[in-house]
Amino acid sequence: MPRRLTLKSIEPVTHDVHHLVFDRPEDYRFTPGQATELRLDQDGWQDEARPFSFVSLPEDPTLDFMIKSYSDRDGVTRRIAQLQPGDAVLIGDPWGAIADRGPGMFIAGGAGITPFVSILRRRARDRDGLNGCTLIFSNRREEDIILRDEWQAMPSLSKVFTLTQEDAEGLHRRRIDRDFLEEVVHEREQHFYVCGPRQMVRDVSAALAELGVRKDRVVVEDL
Repeated sequence: MPRRLTLKSIEPVTHDVHHLVFDRPEDYRFTPGQATELRLDQDGWQDEARPFSFVSLPEDPTLDFMIKSYSDRDGVTRRIAQLQPGDAVLIGDPWGAIADRGPGMFIAGGAGITPFVSILRRRARDRDGLNGCTLIFSNRREEDIILRDEWQAMPSLSKVFTLTQEDAEGLHRRRIDRDFLEEVVHEREQHFYVCGPRQMVRDVSAALAELGVRKDRVVVEDL
């Protein structure tokens, strides 16, 4: 049965990503890394469901999302960016392949960071929870990096930021391919979490396999 949520607030995170906050129903439960299908409660849009990950924690009083909008098309995400406090959305049950199986390497492309937000935030709250964790985060441009300041403020989290379409001081400019992974992957038995555009997820998964990472060590979800 869909849940109807009323928007409390909406704020920009980057030039094309917005942070949406809703009150969490008391009986609504999810685990870090999960997502739900969200629909706009507007005429003509109730059947247009899209999956979005929770970025809040299960114990938080709110359900939070960070959603990238595509302004070049009149679709759900463009309309989400135009929502105002008091507007309503419909969500379903939580689901998703991403779950915290232990410390490891989190490999994200663009909005593919969102399933990792609640996992890394939970680990940041736990003493030594980020030890052994590495974030590899690829974006087109520097302005696209979601929550960069928050990741930088996690001293126990190893971080590698890379861009594909511009040079920026202190950041790599290269794709996450086999050669890149061979340089940064020093432990094949750790867990690997991969989320991003479908082709990126396929390419990274194939590269990890070529490097000798067992399939059961790789957790994937594409956008």
